[in-house]
Amino acid sequence: MSGFDSFKAFELDVLKEVGNIGAGNAATALSKLLDKPVDMAVPKVSLLPFEEVAERVGGAEQIVLAVFLRVEGEAPGNMFFIIEEPAAKRMLNQMMSINHVESEGYSEMELSALCEIGNILAGSYLSSLADFTKLPMAPSVPSIALDMAGAILSYGLMQFGEMGDSALLIETTFIEDRQALEGHFFLIPDPDSFNKIFKALGVDLG
Repeated sequence: MSGFDSFKAFELDVLKEVGNIGAGNAATALSKLLDKPVDMAVPKVSLLPFEEVAERVGGAEQIVLAVFLRVEGEAPGNMFFIIEEPAAKRMLNQMMSINHVESEGYSEMELSALCEIGNILAGSYLSSLADFTKLPMAPSVPSIALDMAGAILSYGLMQFGEMGDSALLIETTFIEDRQALEGHFFLIPDPDSFNKIFKALGVDLG
């Protein structure tokens, strides 16, 4: 990718369509898991430089909960589902009927519940992207962390040596019982993966 200005509305529309299908699949999976209706609003899709990712979730020192998955296959990369603490607590209460009472930290059950939500969302999007591109891609076992946004993103960078300089941001909104819950989902392809993805989608980046 030569720069963010090179992405045209059509290319973002392609990614948005993939996001729409992934969101629909995630809503269906969550409804089955929770045994109650869960909808997802049409996600907002944008591209941004990697260094701006932390700023989009409140800054590098903002405490967040993040589910991390490594994408393996033909177009490897890293995926993060990041939610701020107030949203995480509302999500536990509204979607999982879990009342968060601890003043610090989360119980193992609470972390497991939030990790599963992130896993379903990321897995649904990745499955949709793999179907569109016909590129074999699979998520690793997810992990969840409560830490500063900058520390979590640095962990991903250090663990795999290199990350692409571009992030695909999908701002998701769950709607359960007419209450909206927002989360940030980032796909950060490894260098060269963006070109593979767009080439497979039939988009010429020039």
